[in-house]
Amino acid sequence: MDLGLKGKIALVAAASKGLGRAVAEELAAEGVSLVICARGEAELRATAAAIEAASGVPVLAVPADLAAPGAPAAVVAAALARFGRVDVLVTNAGGPPAGGFDALSPEMWDAATRLLLTSVVELTRAVLPGMKAQGWGRILNITSISVKQPVDNLMLSNSLRAAVTGMARTLATEVAPFGITVNNILPGYTRTARVETLAQAIATRDGIAPAEAQARWENEIPMRRLGEPREFGALAAFLCSARASYITATSIPVDGGWIKGLL
Repeated sequence: MDLGLKGKIALVAAASKGLGRAVAEELAAEGVSLVICARGEAELRATAAAIEAASGVPVLAVPADLAAPGAPAAVVAAALARFGRVDVLVTNAGGPPAGGFDALSPEMWDAATRLLLTSVVELTRAVLPGMKAQGWGRILNITSISVKQPVDNLMLSNSLRAAVTGMARTLATEVAPFGITVNNILPGYTRTARVETLAQAIATRDGIAPAEAQARWENEIPMRRLGEPREFGALAAFLCSARASYITATSIPVDGGWIKGLL
């Protein structure tokens, strides 16, 4: 299937590894030129070089901590300076610390808000004028299955990714007349460093091995396995494409059937 993405420009956040990298790789395979950002400069530049070599598309690496004031706007400015426009925005951020309500300080709430919510708002604010002017755009937020079915001990993620969902659903209505879609994609338990960290946190809390924590998740998933990043990236690429032009205001899980709800 031709997704109609060849020649488009995409900005993918937190793309040096994990789900962000998987999305960037899928978009590059469709002929999309990329701007990728992450905090770790060495790993980011290595990822950019690898994607560029594999796909033949130009990849601009912009080291940035999107939780820092002004950083999202600076990343978009770098994208515009290099490519002149941003057609596709994929927001993404590493998960905040696990923990219940009593374990979370005001400073932890503030830091998580800047990372998960403020960064999305600022990236979106920076790309929207150009998308509106050209009458085409795709905004895709990587959130979590926790927005449909909260995950125990993930108070920060459950709360703030839900806030992103509310913002995105409202924005989708506002920008639909401009040919811009806004969707959320919800990763389930996927084989990434983030899931390994969560498994270790559970293991420490419950006095078990990390492998046992992972096995618990697998037993809850109807497919009885963790997802692979490339499986997530495939849906993300479609939602960013011309073929998905009538899909907006949605939140779609990629979770192997973990969510028990009807919708």
